[in-house]
Amino acid sequence: MPSPTEEELEESIKELTDYKNRLEKEVVIISNKLKMPQQKINSIIKSHSEINQLNIILSKLNKQKEKISSNLSS
Repeated sequence: MPSPTEEELEESIKELTDYKNRLEKEVVIISNKLKMPQQKINSIIKSHSEINQLNIILSKLNKQKEKISSNLSS
């Protein structure tokens, strides 16, 4: 399987970031409707397994993109 291009990585990063932001926004909206304190909302977001998994994936994709970028500029 060929390595992804820098553009493909950027597109994946953007889509995953948008999805993660939507999830976080949904948590905030629902929590606000339940009149939860901001500290509790932040705690929920930090412990949300799907958001945490997305953060890990995004970190890996960003590192891969940086590696490709540095190889292209060398």
